[in-house]
Amino acid sequence: MRVVFIGAGSVVFTRNLTRDILTFPELQDSEIVLMDIDGDRLSCALKLVSRMAETAGSPVCVSGTRDRRQALKGADYVVVTIQVGGNDQREADIGIPERYGVSQCVGDTLGPGGIFRGLRHLAVFDGLIEDMAELCPRALVLQYSNPMAILTWRTALSGLRAVGLCHSVQQTARLLAGYCEVPAEELTYWVAGINHQAWFLTLAHHGTDLYPRLRSQLDDPETIALEPVRFELMRRFGYFVTESSGHASEYLPYFRKRPDLLASLVESFESASSDYSAWFGYGQTGGYFASMRLKEPAYEQEVARQIAGTEPIEIRRSEEYGALIIQAAETGSAVLINGNVPNEDLITNLPAGACVEVPCLVDRGGVHPCAVGALPPQLASLNRSNIAVQELVVKGHLERDREAIYQAMALDPLTAAVCSLDEIWKLTDDMFAANKSWLTQFA
Repeated sequence: MRVVFIGAGSVVFTRNLTRDILTFPELQDSEIVLMDIDGDRLSCALKLVSRMAETAGSPVCVSGTRDRRQALKGADYVVVTIQVGGNDQREADIGIPERYGVSQCVGDTLGPGGIFRGLRHLAVFDGLIEDMAELCPRALVLQYSNPMAILTWRTALSGLRAVGLCHSVQQTARLLAGYCEVPAEELTYWVAGINHQAWFLTLAHHGTDLYPRLRSQLDDPETIALEPVRFELMRRFGYFVTESSGHASEYLPYFRKRPDLLASLVESFESASSDYSAWFGYGQTGGYFASMRLKEPAYEQEVARQIAGTEPIEIRRSEEYGALIIQAAETGSAVLINGNVPNEDLITNLPAGACVEVPCLVDRGGVHPCAVGALPPQLASLNRSNIAVQELVVKGHLERDREAIYQAMALDPLTAAVCSLDEIWKLTDDMFAANKSWLTQFA
């Protein structure tokens, strides 16, 4: 079994996913191939994964290469975790829109940052998809890069077997179990929508509906302060969303369009934990990235110690779906996950072909999405506002249609709440200029 990591220099994902593989006895007869264009990051990932395999006493074969085609040849599974442009480009994704009053906190999924991050990645995905179609056409693609919906939508159109994977459902389920004071492993739920904006349609413990208990938290200011956006969405629209309050605030027109609204969110977060305010990026360009960069040296030192053997590596399973999917596909032992797949009669009141996040059964036959039916209409409407942007980005890329990108920016909920059409066109011009070296498809 040949598992290939494209973008293996993303060491956090690589460490978690390879560690997961090492916890399954059935997957030890495997070849793990790490590929990255950054030689230093690749070397670090290779040393770390080799040390992990040694710690686990695993016979897995670990190798690394900067040659994508060499890595992909004969792959059974392709794990995609690339980031095109690095953090410097992502800071431009945040900073340029901020000059127009569009305040994003992460900017990797929707908004001006998500749109142009998507376009940068799509330019690379063209070649990646072409290589996979030639060298490993039956491989199962486990797509982790953001913007999830845009990239998975494009990959699915190629005819390759692909599923987009995130951890927001798992993390939110654990969060809700805590709020409802039940063991996380005993929680049952049914979640559907789109990536970073899926909804807990049901939430239960031993058959008892937990939503009344969850809604009782609306009377607790201290709990609401931890997730002000998500609880407000549940108060107004009836259901709890899968993405954290910082991320969720970017995909809607309500929370970030005025400084006073942002200030109230930051004040709420800071009353719970000072670390949370960075998720809103208020008062500084790229507050989230500034906070992450402060943590980078400590993380790099931790990895260096693990490679050197002076700090132990715990071989335990994470909450990521990747290794569970591989194990189920290899052994036939079925597992239920939430995956991002094309909407082929899965959610009936969302557009056909859009990338939706739904429960999926995985077995030896691959990934089988479950039909959900219609979402509550208010939830479908919120999803459709995001899907409209995603659709135009994919269309604009495939057809090399710049006008579609201007229109996508104009339909973005947050941008439209802040800017006039003339301002949106100027903002889009500035974003194209800042990304010129990456967007050769529009040259």
